[in-house]
Amino acid sequence: MGWMNRLSNLFRRDKVGEELEEELQFHLDARLRDNLNAGMNEAAARHDATRRFGNATLAKERAHEVNIVMSIETIGRDLRYALRSLRKSPGFTVVAILTLALGFGANIAVFTVVNGVLFRPLPFPDPGRLFLISYQSKEGGLGLFDRDYLEYQRHVQAFEQIATFNQDSATLTGAGEAARLPTADVTSSFFSVLEVNPAMGRAFLPAEEKHGSNRVVLLSDKIWRNRFGADASILGKAITLDGIAYSVIGVMPAGFAFAHEAELWLPLEVGGDPGNFTTRAVVGRLKPQASQQQALAELEALAKHLPPLPVANREDMFAEVLPMKDLVVGKIRQSLLIFMGAVGFVLLIACANVANLLLMRGTSRQREIAVRNALGASRGRVIRQLLTESTLLSLGGVAAGVLLALLGVPALLALAPAAGVPRIEEIHIDGWVLGFALLLGAFTGILFGLAPALQATGNRVRTFLALSGPTLTARRATLRSTLVVSEIALALVLLTGAGLMLKSFMRMRAVDPGFRTEKILTMTVDLPDASYPTVTAIQAFDSSILTKLSNLPGVVAAGAVNFMPLQPVLISGDFTLDGGRKLPRDYNVAKPDVSPDYFRVMGIRFLKGRGFTDQDNSSAPGVVIISQSVARTLWAGQDPIGQRITMEDEPKPKDWLTIIGIVDDVRQRLTGRPLPAIYQPYQQVTRPFFLSHMSFVVRTAEQPQSVATGMRGVLHDVDKYQPVSIAALTDLAGASTAETWFQARLISTFSILALFLAAIGIYGVLAYAVTERTREIGIRMALGAKKSDITRMLLKRTLALVLAGVALGSCGAMVLTRVLAKFLFEVKPNDPATFLSVAAILAATGIIAGMLPAQRATKVDPVAALRWE
Repeated sequence: MGWMNRLSNLFRRDKVGEELEEELQFHLDARLRDNLNAGMNEAAARHDATRRFGNATLAKERAHEVNIVMSIETIGRDLRYALRSLRKSPGFTVVAILTLALGFGANIAVFTVVNGVLFRPLPFPDPGRLFLISYQSKEGGLGLFDRDYLEYQRHVQAFEQIATFNQDSATLTGAGEAARLPTADVTSSFFSVLEVNPAMGRAFLPAEEKHGSNRVVLLSDKIWRNRFGADASILGKAITLDGIAYSVIGVMPAGFAFAHEAELWLPLEVGGDPGNFTTRAVVGRLKPQASQQQALAELEALAKHLPPLPVANREDMFAEVLPMKDLVVGKIRQSLLIFMGAVGFVLLIACANVANLLLMRGTSRQREIAVRNALGASRGRVIRQLLTESTLLSLGGVAAGVLLALLGVPALLALAPAAGVPRIEEIHIDGWVLGFALLLGAFTGILFGLAPALQATGNRVRTFLALSGPTLTARRATLRSTLVVSEIALALVLLTGAGLMLKSFMRMRAVDPGFRTEKILTMTVDLPDASYPTVTAIQAFDSSILTKLSNLPGVVAAGAVNFMPLQPVLISGDFTLDGGRKLPRDYNVAKPDVSPDYFRVMGIRFLKGRGFTDQDNSSAPGVVIISQSVARTLWAGQDPIGQRITMEDEPKPKDWLTIIGIVDDVRQRLTGRPLPAIYQPYQQVTRPFFLSHMSFVVRTAEQPQSVATGMRGVLHDVDKYQPVSIAALTDLAGASTAETWFQARLISTFSILALFLAAIGIYGVLAYAVTERTREIGIRMALGAKKSDITRMLLKRTLALVLAGVALGSCGAMVLTRVLAKFLFEVKPNDPATFLSVAAILAATGIIAGMLPAQRATKVDPVAALRWE
């Protein structure tokens, strides 16, 4: 009923005012009559009635505050007064808004990315019911073995449907320049699970999964438009993939690229034969009444009855049912959350700076606040006014921060490694981002404005009115110092994180990969089985390419390897030693197939024996070259040259391979240990699978890019239908550290910003302290204090603040930097050298920031200071 009465007053504002005036007058008249009846004269009776009733204006204001209209008017008055107050101090207002803009801009930019990648729903109907299904060991990733998938498909109850898929690639020819395109092999239920239908045509039929059925393909909207000119009659037409004709049965909607940014979709046959141990990702759509926990329980129950696997120990495997977004987001989730925490620190430092500015400003407004209190304004009323001002400042910072974020988001994405940020098309400033910014602005406005408001209104009116000049209370000085110490501590935590990431990156860059990267170009080719079905055909192609590359102007040497170092894919496995000797448990080696000049091109050192020659071909006895770690592990203290091994489980006499040389170890991953390797000459390989993917490497006399055109011409001359993929080896090596470099640069940027804000905070507090202590400084100098004494006195305070901040920040860094452990390479989260270096940098910055006001203090004129009020 109270709210109904207030709302009714919207239509009777004047009447409410009149009624309130009448009620107040009634109470005054009643008191006046009582006094007259008691024998007072009229003047004394009226004076006593007014004194006892109190401040009538204050009573009216309190009564009006229960009126919704008056509340709105009060807010309007607060806003108008706050704007006038801020306009009177343009320097203070501009500095505060710019300081907050730095903090808000960084937060809004990072939140825009986080919102697009982590928070925005997947572009599928009811995405909350889509889950990944996995039964693997920790090292096995996510997914199911094919045989487990088929078994689960027969018994699944919690899901409406499940589907499996994997990432692949195919060479498209006959539609412009040949190109290697990302593809997805999917079961026929894949699109039903996602509830996404082709924009044109139809999806796959179950019969089309079977081997030997009609070859069909679905196109992405991008390929349909770019390669086929948005041909409306594309359905039923044939396109060539890896030399095989496929019939187009549909075109997917614009923007659909699941999974792994696929541009083509092919039907997948899942084999349950005993020799098939393929693992693929599996996605399912939960039934409306089912839960994630029910689905997990069902999978765990089924797993207990699955047949054993020779390639994995079931006891080491565990079931998982995870939101499908985990597959899309991948490992970037933790990085983004760390960045959110880092920019949160930057905003806290900015808020602390503005809070200090408000504290300083509050000191100069003591008399104004005292007068308002004397006129009847309550402490709560004044606090509300001050919070209105701080919130306006905060919202001004938000507006400026949004403008910075509009520039910052593209810059942030430009810093990210190629394909390092998923869902990049979803990253933009929208209503959710603006809503987040406004809420953050309102919250921080109250957060950094509350303490100064409470401080400014905490003393009695009588004390304020008695002030004859600026006075610094110990309590106010302590609060300002606490804020500065907090800024230093937060900045130190960020700087420590940045230092650890930079040191990790430098360690990674300093790793010797076992080969040289400068002046080397790589050209990778994937030969289709349809065009190159035999080993002989592939070897002839490779030999022709190598011969032509070697004769290019500027090429020192040319080589080939089936799987380049520093790439995500390689072939590895075990082998058999002559004489029946067993390998160490779980011992695997990389198995590169190389050309004779490969080691010379890559600069891989020979330690013993000889290299491959052109005579090591299919008609010669089989030979291999082993890496140093293989020799140390299997032939410690012996000479492995002349020893024999085989890659076959049941070798024939011709399958035995003789070791002819030892080379240095090569790192397949910069962050991993050198991987033991056994090299075979590509001319002696007997399986097409091992040679269909080949990287050709050339060492040049000049800049590598100078021969790139010639390499393209060589490939076109040998097979014009093969797409060209050329890259400098330095770029490939850089790509392996790109993510770490991105993380280090981003955290370093935030840390430098935090350091800058902290330095401003130290300077501001000491500068204001000099202003407040001008009279004291003048007295000291008049009594004979030297300039060095004044400087030393002020720098002692600076040093005290810095040391307190460093101590507090170091404790925080010891705890918080542990979240970086998985991102560090050969660096511990509590690395002493990094902690000491960061502390020294922060201490030096603080002292420099404190020197400026200290130097200004030494220029105080004692006579003028003694006259200062």
